[in-house]
Amino acid sequence: MTMMQKMGALRTCAGQRSLCRLGQVVPATRKVHSDSTTKQPPSNPRRSSHMSAKKQDSWSTTVQWQLHKAPEKETFALPDFATVNPDTLGPQQRGKVYNIVGGQWVEGTGGAVSEVLDPMTGETFIECQEVLEEGLNPYVESLQSCPKFGMHNPFHHVERYLAYGSVSAKAAQMLGEPGVERFFARLIQRVSPKSYAQALGEVVVTRKFLENFSGDQVRFLARSFGVPGDHQGQMSVGYRWPYGPVAIVTPFNFPLEIPVLQLMGALYMGNRPLLKVDHKVAIVMDQFLRLLHACGMPVGDVDFIQCEGQVMHQLLLRSRPRNTLFTGSSRVANLLARDLDGRVKVEGAGFDWKVLGPDVPVDQNKIDYVAHVCDQDAYACSGQKCSAQSIILMHENWRSTNLVEQMKALAAQRSLDDLTVGPILSVTTQQVKDHVEALLRIPGAKLLFGGEELNGGAHSIPACYGAVQPTAIFVPIAEMIRSPKVFALVTTEIFGPFQVVTEFSDAEMPLLLEGLERLDEHLTAAVVSNDPTFQQTLLSHSVNGTTYCGLRARTTGAPQNHWFGPAGDPRAAGIGTKEAIQLTWSCHREIVQDVGPVPKDWTIPPRS
Repeated sequence: MTMMQKMGALRTCAGQRSLCRLGQVVPATRKVHSDSTTKQPPSNPRRSSHMSAKKQDSWSTTVQWQLHKAPEKETFALPDFATVNPDTLGPQQRGKVYNIVGGQWVEGTGGAVSEVLDPMTGETFIECQEVLEEGLNPYVESLQSCPKFGMHNPFHHVERYLAYGSVSAKAAQMLGEPGVERFFARLIQRVSPKSYAQALGEVVVTRKFLENFSGDQVRFLARSFGVPGDHQGQMSVGYRWPYGPVAIVTPFNFPLEIPVLQLMGALYMGNRPLLKVDHKVAIVMDQFLRLLHACGMPVGDVDFIQCEGQVMHQLLLRSRPRNTLFTGSSRVANLLARDLDGRVKVEGAGFDWKVLGPDVPVDQNKIDYVAHVCDQDAYACSGQKCSAQSIILMHENWRSTNLVEQMKALAAQRSLDDLTVGPILSVTTQQVKDHVEALLRIPGAKLLFGGEELNGGAHSIPACYGAVQPTAIFVPIAEMIRSPKVFALVTTEIFGPFQVVTEFSDAEMPLLLEGLERLDEHLTAAVVSNDPTFQQTLLSHSVNGTTYCGLRARTTGAPQNHWFGPAGDPRAAGIGTKEAIQLTWSCHREIVQDVGPVPKDWTIPPRS
């Protein structure tokens, strides 16, 4: 038996194979398709043979990174694990997304299907096999079948640490193949439209993360420490311990990076996860799970479900996972924290700020650089990043520069043609316009640029999504701080290409610090200044979990080489690093060994 075969055989609970029979009731509000050709969902367990095309050298990779256009589809064949073609997805060739429960790929409840609209055309191009509330029993039973001590821990099935190091190495190698890399970048573009450079960056970060946790690095995550005891034979040892059954709920904006990094972190530490991804983009993880299976991960190690939010909520209430990772809105995070008795980790939304300090560069190229980063932070991925720049607070010294004009010029270069700006999947065009109008009613507010529908409305983006130009609105800082109502309006997060700009003087520094203190979410921030005293003031009066500091500071960026996550919240989850994985997906367990010997002259002492 190979090590990965042993992993499949080492399931500690029985009865999993009987869990794949799903319910038959289908509500009238959901579309149902009866297709005899899809009775057995395609598991497609073949291992990828890897693309025969030569691997790009470092120079060509660097050049490709700068392009918005994907490599031509004729260059590469589809990977062996793939069951969809991102280039041909459409009404006539719909992608199919299935569920995994109890080690089997399964359809939805009674053939229930949720249709996904193409964000660029409004046509149905993906069908998700949907699980309804009456079909939840198998998922509840499957999650509850995992014991609290997990699938592995420092005393139990320790070979699985090494096995997942092997899975990570193979998955990273596969993601490095040009054909596989392109496959996922294009699939991301189809469901969450963004430039090819942004989509490719998501794949590259995911690959580097997997490389980082290959080989022995998974078991290093479980490194323990010991402290000598009070007498001979006593030693206390601290261990990283899994939670066991866990759940992961992730959003649409990073269809690959967020779910993969959190899923693998959960698996590395010995947990058994149930994964729920926003249905609009779930096809990306459907395909990546097939890649992991091709790399040797047992199908039964992860459950994967397609369902509506309220159905997932019921599943969590019934199965009571020991930990639930939620990435998304603060409202839902707070609801889950209440209903799951606090057993949650949260990487919530954020109204992320950038402060431009008084030390304005003299060189125009440095001002251009700051403008470039401001544009990328606010408008890349159409502003649909939890770390996107929501507000710029610039010192009045910047007024003498052409910073705002440069930002406007760079924003004008963004186009629907290359997806440097595109559909907004959580806010409609009218909602953005209404917010613009509300802000412009604040005394002294003015529209700096944008504020209109993309291409004057000449596009095919469906009305259920948003399509707006990159937008910036100036609001005086004194007006912003003046009343709680106005402050709440100004700091309302619009998950799209939208930002507020304000200005402060030295005398208004207390207003700036008061505004930062009032904010409820503390994900990312940037202090654009090389002035040590100014840096010290801002850093000592703020709490954002990932804060960039210096002239090149940004708000966006969740690479694999540093912690990314909020601060100031005991529920805060991290992503990407050893510390993030340990904090989010394991707890501390102390085992005190006390084996003696008992001194020969020991006698029973008086009661105390």
